[in-house]
Amino acid sequence: MSAHSRTEIALITGASAGIGRAFALQLASRCKGLILIGRDADKLAAVVAELEQPGLSITSFALDLTTTEGVTRVMEAIRQKGPVSILINNAGFASYGKFAESDLDIEMAMVNLHCNATLALSRAALPYMKEAGRGAVINVSSLGSFFPVKNSAVYGASKTFLNLFSQALQQEVKADGIRVQCLCPGYTRSDFSDRELLAELDSSKVPDELWMSAADVAAASIAHMDSSSEAVMCLTENNRDLANKGLMAQAAGLL
Repeated sequence: MSAHSRTEIALITGASAGIGRAFALQLASRCKGLILIGRDADKLAAVVAELEQPGLSITSFALDLTTTEGVTRVMEAIRQKGPVSILINNAGFASYGKFAESDLDIEMAMVNLHCNATLALSRAALPYMKEAGRGAVINVSSLGSFFPVKNSAVYGASKTFLNLFSQALQQEVKADGIRVQCLCPGYTRSDFSDRELLAELDSSKVPDELWMSAADVAAASIAHMDSSSEAVMCLTENNRDLANKGLMAQAAGLL
């Protein structure tokens, strides 16, 4: 991704807060266009207002990507507002509790968002990237995809899907000049863990050294994409150390 000229059009899902908002803020200076997707119309409008600047076109859609209608409308935006040269599949949520006692509709919606929406939007954007001979796809997974995390079985499993999909996709599109990254953040300070579905999760038990800011996560991802590294998986140095020490798994066991 070029950091010196406004040639990019980036589409970011889950852009109204957290890592998605951080991506939007950090990519604004290099993009001529941003397409921002989020569920909360008010929060999304606030991000748009924060980003407005000369030379940058911003389009936003308040949509639910767990639904077919929401995904279809974003696919149409890719056709009408693109061509998208940077696709960031960031939207996501988690639930907490035993799967056998869970709300199946919620668990299925999570799979739809993490897996199905990612597939659909990637499939819509890639032909334009191939035609241009360049592009970047960032799929936001999780450090939790490397561990079996009790009480978050579907979350971890759906994120593991993104790991393997991203690695295979990179093999397919590398010759077309397209970079694929699978970003695996650990515990990130945002409103992600404040949601009602995670009400029973006591994040205060997680050691301070496991936490990162959303801005730092986005910065690490962008730096990785700008580097000469051919690695698909993107873990910050902090997260690599934590994974090696098993601290993520230990923290998961505390929750």
